Amino acid sequence: MELGIGIGWRPEIADTVERLPGLDWVEVVAENVCPGHLPDSLARLRERGVRVVPHGVSLGLGGAERPSPRRLADLAARAEALGSPLVTEHIAFVRAGGELTASPALEAGHLLPVPRTRDALAVLCENVRIAQDSLPVPLALENIAALVAWPGEEMTEGRFLAELVERTGVRLLIDVANLHTNRVNRGEDPYTALDELPVEAIAYVHVAGGIERDGVWHDTHAHPVTRPVLDILAGLRARVAPPGVLLERDDDFPPPEELAAELTVIRETLSTAGASAPVRPAPRKPAGTSAPSAPPADGATDAAAGPGADAAPPHGTPPGAATDGARARVGIAQASLLSALVAGTPAPTGFDVARLRVQSRALVAKRAGVVARVAPELPDILGSGYRPAFVAYARFRPLRDGYRRDALDFAEHLLAEGRPDDEEARRRLTLWWTERAAPEPPRRGARLVHAVRRVLAGAGR
Repeated sequence: MELGIGIGWRPEIADTVERLPGLDWVEVVAENVCPGHLPDSLARLRERGVRVVPHGVSLGLGGAERPSPRRLADLAARAEALGSPLVTEHIAFVRAGGELTASPALEAGHLLPVPRTRDALAVLCENVRIAQDSLPVPLALENIAALVAWPGEEMTEGRFLAELVERTGVRLLIDVANLHTNRVNRGEDPYTALDELPVEAIAYVHVAGGIERDGVWHDTHAHPVTRPVLDILAGLRARVAPPGVLLERDDDFPPPEELAAELTVIRETLSTAGASAPVRPAPRKPAGTSAPSAPPADGATDAAAGPGADAAPPHGTPPGAATDGARARVGIAQASLLSALVAGTPAPTGFDVARLRVQSRALVAKRAGVVARVAPELPDILGSGYRPAFVAYARFRPLRDGYRRDALDFAEHLLAEGRPDDEEARRRLTLWWTERAAPEPPRRGARLVHAVRRVLAGAGR
């Protein structure tokens, strides 16, 4: 299925997207559209014959739990409402803990890397098959960018993706910017990944910008596409003609002419690389063999695999199926990592502690930014004090129940502490919170209830 050249549709640039010349298709974040109330811009694009592909971010197919039937039904409904030829998601986990591990349920609010182990691959493959059975159109999965690397990994990224495709038949969404990110952050060679992965399974390609700070590459989707990323795109094109290529931009949107120019550069890169002599992929290892991308650090244990990871599955288990033991081992490892990132617990053995701190700060910064977008009244009320107050609040308080709930919890926390200090700002925050909270204030002792009543009584004088 040929898609052509596309761009990520975002409400902030909807008018610009409609005017871009030579646009073949768009991708929309699945969770940001309602099947019964599609934005007028998307409806107009569809009427012009521009295809729309929903791109999910919340399934967490790489997590230890089986995918949520409700989330799968929601993604299927969006695909049908948009008349999409396929849907896409990520090879990542976004939540951990809960009943499977008998530990608190935790949300990352971000895509986190899956350990490249046999256990994790078996769990991922089973989750993918469940998703495939639930969706009305084909599924393609994206490789993600990562700040941290799991200790004791058993496969390279290319081999991991190749085995995923071999076992499930799933298509791939290859993000060349993420391959560059992993080169800087994890020392992985993107061209080795291109040699190893099954390029014939590529559904389309993502291209995006980022920035390097203190030796860490941040996949921001808010900066221009860099030459190293375009070089990887050219390397991929020398191996295969991808059915589609899409430019992602999520923030700090440039003028329309700059977006159009980036699309032109992508077209030129593909054209030039396509005219070159094709590069033959390196011979693949036979199925069932693998080589670790890096040996574990001294004294490290395989946090993802755990004891018994290499044991044969019980009699009658289909080849590659995830056993309950594999799910439990993956679940414990992921819960341990996520707890260190969002709840301040000790870093699991074998992880780079400094890099975990970078990831933890990035997660808090992302939460602050998303909460500011879903509840813009909060930075308006708190002014320059919003971000430092939110960072202090979120450092040891994990996200729960989504970002709107997070905004309410943050406001409740401030009010319980008698903040903000400015009386008018505190009155405005109180009114904002009471208009959106449950009829009865959430209980954090009588202190918050009395504070709310006191402020409201003062406002009525």
